Amino acid sequence: MDKLILGRYVPGNSLVHRLDPRSKLIAMFLFIVIVFWANNLITNLLLTAFTLFLILLSRVKLTFFLKGLRSMFVIILFTTAFQIVFNHRGNLVWQVWIIKITDYGLGQAALIFMRFVLIICFSTLLTLTTTPLSLADAVESLLSPLKPLKVPVHEIGLMLSLSLRFVPTLMDDTSRIMKAQRARGLEFGQGNLIQKVKSIVPILIPLFASSFKRADALAIAMEARGYQGGDGRTKYRRLNWQGVDSLAILTLLIVGCLLFLLKST
Repeated sequence: MDKLILGRYVPGNSLVHRLDPRSKLIAMFLFIVIVFWANNLITNLLLTAFTLFLILLSRVKLTFFLKGLRSMFVIILFTTAFQIVFNHRGNLVWQVWIIKITDYGLGQAALIFMRFVLIICFSTLLTLTTTPLSLADAVESLLSPLKPLKVPVHEIGLMLSLSLRFVPTLMDDTSRIMKAQRARGLEFGQGNLIQKVKSIVPILIPLFASSFKRADALAIAMEARGYQGGDGRTKYRRLNWQGVDSLAILTLLIVGCLLFLLKST
């Protein structure tokens, strides 16, 4: 559980914590767009400095962000290696058999590596400084203009909040099932690839069974309390967009304009 980042909230009273969750979600989408404009050394240094400034501003320990990067390390490594090995544009730097490494491939691999790291750090910052329920309320609020189009906005927000809420519970169930299977003599992580895959089956079956039982119990509890969707419901938590939220979006737009002007053509 200590390694779990998804759905985890670190309490705090920093400026980033106090921002409206809607502004943080909008900033996340804007950040994903502008990170692709960082295609040279200057723009990457600028965006990295901006991200580190936000991390320091949040007062969240750097170890949390390192854990978020570690969980995605395999994907980052595979994508970076793919660019190095299969991108043959540019001048040849090193060759072994059919594997060719060029200066252009190394440059593209470095850009993709930085994009992965920056996006993961920014998304980790979003989840660590925003409660799951606030994120669900923000999604529902941002999607509210789609209500006239018969989009089930409230139900989407509800599913998101329930999903984030039960991530730690599923992790607890997984840990409990693994301990029970080890007590019965089952060993995990040993043998070849096929044996490792087979060892996961005794975990997945009881985990799915317990998840369906919990979902059924939750549905019965909601029905017993008269839940009938979002029509006519009031909200206990009220979102409040303030001037600092507009300033945060404006700051990100300014950074995006600088990156656009400094990016390589």
